[in-house]
Order: sequence, then structure tokens, then C-alpha cells
Amino acid sequence: MNQRTAPIEMQAENFRAIGHRLVDRIADFLDSLPERPVTRGESPPAIRETLNSSRLLPDLGTDPEKLIDRAADLLFDHSLFNSHPRFWGYITASAAPIGILGDFLASAVNQNTGAWFLSPMASEIEAQTVRWIAELLGFSTSCGGMLVSGGNMANIVCFLAARQAKAGWDVRASGLNGNPRLRVYCSKETHTWVQKAADLSGIGTENIRWIPTRNDLSMDTVQLQNQIRADKEAGDRPFIVIGTAGSVSTGAIDNLPEIARICREEDIWFHVDGAYGGFAAMLPDASPALRGLNEADSVAVDPHKWLYAPLEAGCALVRDAEKLREAFAYHPPYYHFGVEAINYLDYGPQNSRGFRALKVWLALQHAGRKGYEQMLSDDIRLAKRLFELVAAQPELEAFTHSLSITTFRYVPHDLKSGIDKTEEYLNQLNTELLTRLQNSGEAYISNAVLDGKFALRACIVNFRTSLEDIEALPEIVLRMGREADAELRPEELRIRS
Repeated sequence: MNQRTAPIEMQAENFRAIGHRLVDRIADFLDSLPERPVTRGESPPAIRETLNSSRLLPDLGTDPEKLIDRAADLLFDHSLFNSHPRFWGYITASAAPIGILGDFLASAVNQNTGAWFLSPMASEIEAQTVRWIAELLGFSTSCGGMLVSGGNMANIVCFLAARQAKAGWDVRASGLNGNPRLRVYCSKETHTWVQKAADLSGIGTENIRWIPTRNDLSMDTVQLQNQIRADKEAGDRPFIVIGTAGSVSTGAIDNLPEIARICREEDIWFHVDGAYGGFAAMLPDASPALRGLNEADSVAVDPHKWLYAPLEAGCALVRDAEKLREAFAYHPPYYHFGVEAINYLDYGPQNSRGFRALKVWLALQHAGRKGYEQMLSDDIRLAKRLFELVAAQPELEAFTHSLSITTFRYVPHDLKSGIDKTEEYLNQLNTELLTRLQNSGEAYISNAVLDGKFALRACIVNFRTSLEDIEALPEIVLRMGREADAELRPEELRIRS
């Protein structure tokens, strides 16, 4: 075989023509987003039918230009668009265009960033990206850190570093049997990643102490300290306290400086889940509670949330880089990577790693610190304006505003909240209203449950959202709410003239 022909290869001229056509289509797609519905609200069977999902894998190959065109058609016409100006559902941002190009370039070079010698420039770009992220947060720039898939994994990496550092024995070698119970402390608003971490680490979810919250949904630090001391007296070993910098439901922020003080006094690892709100610490007017993030032993943030990076991009930061190596490094005989440079396989659970950092590195330079301060501040101002707009509407009940999240609900003008049967119906009504909103394509929001009340939730991490978009939402909610109420209201709640 003098010259090999591979069915998967493409000649440069063909690749160039298909690539140029795809870039043109993507540019047109991004430009058309404001005119498109956020989603078509199609059912799973309809999507499967469009895909022809039961089709068998073909024996023979297909022309790549046709394949790319069909894939683009399927995705552009049958997706939920996170980058749409009226997408405010989950904490998934509009993707920065330079990040899209960065992913394209990273895939072309196809580096395995597990080891430095496999990815010399990519590894150094990741290290610089980690330092820049730490700098934005006011965190130690000599920290260890790495890019991971998202907030769950960033938090879990930090959790495992804490477990090894604070267990009091070599938990990696000996496991947990026969040793003191390791205790985890977090508020009731903490994201479910903590349950996954307790499960995967062998600690167990029963060893999580769910600390009550105050009226502002921040952790009650008095109860935190009392619980820690009670557990120590019982012979347990508290090893980590998790502070939240922007909860998923409402954007609530724990009193991070006070939690830091308690952790120093009690010799406990202080971790901050800043997956959503951590980047707001860069703002000149950041809350004093949020500024305490820089006192943490570890921090998790998500560039694919408030740095507007395309998925996937989370980031784990640990103040003492050696704590990451102690938690993850193994060196079998077939590894000859050395220690003169960062080998990211020593910093986390993955050996083979994609080049996630490039899209973040490019966007940080494209916008600069001041550009990000402007965009985050704009998102927060728009969420605050939404809160003001819903508060001014007699049929809308405003609940909370924090960071870029606003929660509220629809309450028909002739119904009084606070009565059991009425509250039960309002939860049913707003659940149905949310389904209609999400399926309509006019705007996309999600929900929170606050003190038993089903709330509508808008989270703005979207540089494409304008004031005009925000001002349109209350009228959409009112129109659909009235329609749903007319259809759903039970007879006993109807007002008779």
C-alpha cells in the first residue's frame, strides 16, 4: 500500500469550500436570532421523526457537504437557542462569537492537554487563562487551577482536594472505613452538585449538614458555627464549608467573609461555589459579601455562564496548587512527564483533556476586564429593571432580585394570595403559564420555588438582551397568564356577580 486512502479524509480544497459555506451559514444564523423563535417547542416524537432517528447506520459513506448542510438545517431549525436575546431560562449564556471560532481552532489542532509535552502551547494558554480568571476574582494568582466541563465538575474537583487535605489521614489510600465521620456544611440553597460530590467521594449524602437560611436566603452563620461545634463534640470531623456566591434559584449570596472567619477558627476548608455569581466579584460595586470570595481555599466558577464562553467551560481554582496534586496525582512507570511544567492530569480526574481554555483566553482578550465589567453590569441592571416592571403590574407579584436573577409570579387581579386553596391554584396556574411561555418561542424563562410558591424566574446572562426585550416580557406573561386562568380556574375560585 504505497499511498493510503482513508474514507474520513477530506482534501484541502473540499474542506475549505465546505468550511467557508458553514461559516457563512453560522454568521447568517447568529444575525437572524432576534427574528427567530427562542424554540419551536416541539415534542420528542416530532424531533425524532425529523431526524429519522430509527434509520440504520449506512454501509457506505455520504458526501460531506450534504452532511454538514443537513446538520446545520436540523440544528438551526429544531433547537432551543441559548444565544437568543430573549433566552433567560437557565444559567447558560449567549456564546461569544470569538469563542465559537476558538472551539473551531482548538478542534483543528486537537491537543490532549493532559500533559505538557503533548500540548506545550495549549497547556501554557490554559495556565495563563487560569491566572487571568483568578485575577478577575481577586483570588490568589499563584493558585492551582484548571478548566473542566462545568460547575459540577469544578466544584467536585475542589471538594476532593478538600477531602484529602482535611480528612486527617490518607483517605485516597485508606478510604473512609473506621475513621471519624467527615462532615460537609452548606446552606439549603446550595446546588445539587454537593450531593453528587458526597456520593462519588464515598462520604455519603447523610453527612451533609444543610444549614438553614435567613430571610435573604443566605446561610445562617450562627447556626453554621453551632452545628460545627456540636459535630466536633460528637467526635465527627468537619472538613469543608461551602459558601454560595449566587444561588441558582435567586442569586442569593452567602456572607462569605463571615464563613471565612469561622473556617479559620475551626480549621476547616472554605470553598466557594461561584459557578454563577462568582464573576460579579470583579465589579467595582460588588457586594461586600461577595468580595469575601478571595479568602477561600478554593473557588469554582463557570466561564460558560458569565464569561459568555461556548459550552463546555468550568474552572476550578485551589489556593495551594500542591493540594490539587495531593488529591489527584499518580505516576505509574509509563508516565514520564516530569514536573518542570504543569501536567493537568495531576490536577483532576481526567487524563485525556480537550483544549477548553482557548475560547475563554480569546474572549478575555477580546473584551478585556472593562468590557466584562460593562456586560455583567448591563445584565444586572436589566434584571433589576425587570423586577421594577413586574412590581408595577397589579397582576404580577415580584419576589426577589439579586445579581441578574429576578423572580415573580402571575396573580389574577381578583384573587388574593395567602389563602390555602388560592395558593394551590396559583402554583398550578404559574406552572401551566411557564409551560406555555417555554413552548411559545416568544421568550424563555424557568422557575424557582420560594417558600412553597411556584415562581417564574428570569436569569439574564446574555449580552444580546436589550431593554426592549425586557420591557416586552411582562406583557407576554400577562397575556398568557390571563388565557391560562380563563381555562384552568376551578369553579369555587370564580367570582360571581
